[in-house]
Amino acid sequence: MDEQEIIDNIGGLISEERTLRDRSIREMGLSADEKSRLRTVEVQLEQYWDLLRQRRALSEFGGDPNAARVRPADEVEGYQS
Repeated sequence: MDEQEIIDNIGGLISEERTLRDRSIREMGLSADEKSRLRTVEVQLEQYWDLLRQRRALSEFGGDPNAARVRPADEVEGYQS
């Protein structure tokens, strides 16, 4: 997956997250399936942002950006900003 595909995926996930959050506010909550999907979207966003950062760091320091890999959810969720 190249950088543009990652950015496109991030954009799509952000759009979906906004839609779910807007629906939650308008309808005073989400169904169990929607809550589950929102959580999945949040985790996928963290993974894609991490992948993008990995690619950029590898590229900046002379590495192969294609060596970057999606890390497990429990790993990227533990990061501190």
